[in-house]
Amino acid sequence: MILADKIIKLRKEQGWSQEELAHQLQVSRQSVSKWESMVSVPDLDKILKLSQLFGVSTDYLLKDDAPEEPGFAPDAEASAEAGRRTVTLEEANGYLHQAAAAAWRIALGVAVCILSPVALILLAGAATYGKLAITEDMAGGLGAAIFLLLAAGAVYCFITEGLKLHRYAYLEREPISLVYGVAGMVETKKEQFESTFKSSIAGGVMLCILGMVPLMLSAMAEDEFLTLCCVALLLAFAAVGVFLIVWRCIVWGSFARLLEEGDYTREKKALQKQDDPLAAFYWCLIVAIYLGLSFFTGDWGRTWIIWPVAAVLFAGVQALRRRA
Repeated sequence: MILADKIIKLRKEQGWSQEELAHQLQVSRQSVSKWESMVSVPDLDKILKLSQLFGVSTDYLLKDDAPEEPGFAPDAEASAEAGRRTVTLEEANGYLHQAAAAAWRIALGVAVCILSPVALILLAGAATYGKLAITEDMAGGLGAAIFLLLAAGAVYCFITEGLKLHRYAYLEREPISLVYGVAGMVETKKEQFESTFKSSIAGGVMLCILGMVPLMLSAMAEDEFLTLCCVALLLAFAAVGVFLIVWRCIVWGSFARLLEEGDYTREKKALQKQDDPLAAFYWCLIVAIYLGLSFFTGDWGRTWIIWPVAAVLFAGVQALRRRA
C-alpha cells in the first residue's frame, strides 16, 4: 500500500475529514488533498507528525511493503503536541529581531504621549504670567496644536508597529512547539539581556521618582510659573523613565512568549481564551453604561470614574471565575 492510500485509510479510521487532519498538522486542506492524490509528498517533519497522530511507525508510512499496522488514537498529550504550531529557528529569530526593532519605537511613542502636554502647560503658563507677549487664547491654541501633533505621531507609531507584529500574535494565544535548538538560542539571548533589563527597570523607576524632586523644591520659591516649569520637568523625567521601562519590557516579553513563561504559559493562554468572550461583553456593557449615564446626566466631568471602578471590578470577576 502506498503512502497516499495509508493516509486516507488512517484518517478515516480516526474519523477525521481532510480539514481536521490539516488543522492538526498546521497545513492547508489542499496540502492533505495533494498527499492523498499523490500530487505531492509530505516532508519529513509532517511524516513524523502523521506517525504520532495515527500511532504507527514511520517505516510503515514510508515503505510500500511494510506489514500492516493498526492505527490507534494517540493519547491526549501526544495529540496536543502534534497540533501545536511549530516555531522554527528562522521564525524565532525573525520575531526577536522584529520585537527588538518595534520595542524602542513603541517606547518612544509612549514617551511622546507623556511629553505631549508639556508645550500646552508652558505656553499657557507663560501667557498667564506675562513671560511671553501672546494672549492666553493664542497660547492655548498653539499648545493644543502641538499636543495633537505629538499624540497623532505616537498613535501612528503604535498602529504601524502593532501591524508589523500582528503576524506573531499566535505566540500570545496559541500553544507552540519549538524546533530543536530554538529554546537554547532564546535562553542564551535572555541570559545575555537579563542584566540590561534589570538595570533599565531600576533606572526607569528611579527617574520617575527623581522627577518629583524639582517640583517639591519649587514649592519653597512661591513662584507659580516656576512650579509649572517643574511640572513639565517632572513629565520629562517620567517620559525618559517610562521609555526605558517599556523598551526593555517589550524585548523581555518576546523571550517569555517564545519560551511560554510568565504571562504566556499554556495554562494562562487557555484561561485567556476563556476570558475573551467575557471581556468583549463586559467592556461593551461598560461603554454603553458610561455613554448612557453621561448623556443622561450631562456630568462628563464625573462619570469618568466608571472606568477605574470597572477595571478593578473586571479583575475581581476574572479572579472569581478562574477560582470557580
